[in-house]
Amino acid sequence: MTRQLRPPALDPRAVQAREGSSYPEAFKAPVEGRSKRALGAALGLENFGVNLVGLAPGAWSAQRHWHSHEDEFVYVLEGEITLVTEQGEQLLGPGMAAGFPAGRADGHCLVNRSDAPALYLEVGDRRPEDAVHYPDIDLHLSGDSGCRTFKRKNGEPY
Repeated sequence: MTRQLRPPALDPRAVQAREGSSYPEAFKAPVEGRSKRALGAALGLENFGVNLVGLAPGAWSAQRHWHSHEDEFVYVLEGEITLVTEQGEQLLGPGMAAGFPAGRADGHCLVNRSDAPALYLEVGDRRPEDAVHYPDIDLHLSGDSGCRTFKRKNGEPY
């Protein structure tokens, strides 16, 4: 049954999904099976973001990373995903959550190693001064001068 909702409510399926990633070409392949629906933006939220994220079998949420100024939280809705951090791997299923405090240099990502799609909520700050560190690859994202751009770790642009 389809319901007609009006703000402040919405049906997440009505929000356009963004597929893949804006990473430089060399780092895009693992996240090609990722889709994000920016629910928070669709509802006019400005202080934090809420994304409904789908991972196809084999897809990653992101390259392993950590944020300088943003907290992140994930809550698994459907399927199974593997949480990868500096401490190793853990399997998360529906109803399980993980949190990543700002400034903690513990690179993390989620990987769908199952044969079925996975779905989770991703919640995080929207701090303009945030920098994203990628410990496994030559990539850095900073908000210098209000412009979020990917660069090599030595500061050279891609």
